[in-house]
Amino acid sequence: MITIRMALEKDIDRMLALLSQVLEVHAAIRPDIFVPGTTKYTGENLREMILDEKNLFFAAVNEEDELVGYAMCQLKEQPFSTTMIPFTSIYIDDLCVDEAERGKKIGQKLFEAVLEEGRRRGCYEVTLNVWEGNDSARRFYDRLGMKVKETNLEYIL
Repeated sequence: MITIRMALEKDIDRMLALLSQVLEVHAAIRPDIFVPGTTKYTGENLREMILDEKNLFFAAVNEEDELVGYAMCQLKEQPFSTTMIPFTSIYIDDLCVDEAERGKKIGQKLFEAVLEEGRRRGCYEVTLNVWEGNDSARRFYDRLGMKVKETNLEYIL
């Protein structure tokens, strides 16, 4: 039985382990950008982020209240320019389910919790980025009904 709750400071060590799993996926796809064996955030970064009210950290926990997945989100106020209508969005900075727990609909439950909170707060949209080459993540988000909003291109010099 998986429960979704807001993340707590006691979840940080497990979050760091899962962040490491995410980083290794990205490092395999883009070794020219990502450094293997690192994580995107430190424990102190996570502590500060969990306490910041602009962030929403959802935790998927098992019966023992052990973190098996998370969704790290940020509330963002739009527009980025005067040509856009003002609205609030939830940006999913990172969503991860432990490799050993994948295929059990935990990611879907986390995503649904994000959508529910976004609706509760009157947000217009939920957004995220997926690295090109992360095909399993792309298929996952496609199945959840996400659509491409914009495309970020690069030209490596």
